[in-house]
Amino acid sequence: MLITWWLDQITRPPEQTKDSDLYQNPDYIVENLSGIRMEHAATARRRFTAEKLFHYIDEDVTQMEQVNFTSTEPEKPLMRLQAEHAEIRNKGKDIYLSNNVTAIRGLDDERGKISLVTQFLHLIPDEGLVKTSQVVTISRSNTTITAIGMELNNQTGVIQLLTQVRAVNNK
Repeated sequence: MLITWWLDQITRPPEQTKDSDLYQNPDYIVENLSGIRMEHAATARRRFTAEKLFHYIDEDVTQMEQVNFTSTEPEKPLMRLQAEHAEIRNKGKDIYLSNNVTAIRGLDDERGKISLVTQFLHLIPDEGLVKTSQVVTISRSNTTITAIGMELNNQTGVIQLLTQVRAVNNK
């Protein structure tokens, strides 16, 4: 009789409570993952790694921890993004990077290498846009630029620094 009661208890689905909704918990978790997206016609390659990935079914949101993105395209500089946290919404149409976000355009030994550091970036891949309302620091060679807010159009190559722009050349 005790065994029957015990089996009944452990095989029951968890009871729903106000504070514990099944849809607030991830429907799956993946650890130590990496992926590659290849576009053979354009020979473009995008690679990502993350320590953890969480998917939430209620909002179709994917969150990742310790994320690294790398993009290589013909006749374009290498592009690398790193962040402690990423959130992907709208089936990849909106990507939000936060906490110690770093973007590096070009190779480490290239003279034209550009690095960008901020606490938040909103990527809109389909439109080639990158936005932030946070403090951003952009460095290239001996020049450092800081600003609050930025919009970058990857299609045109135009960067708009929104407010409190300051540039320092350390020659």
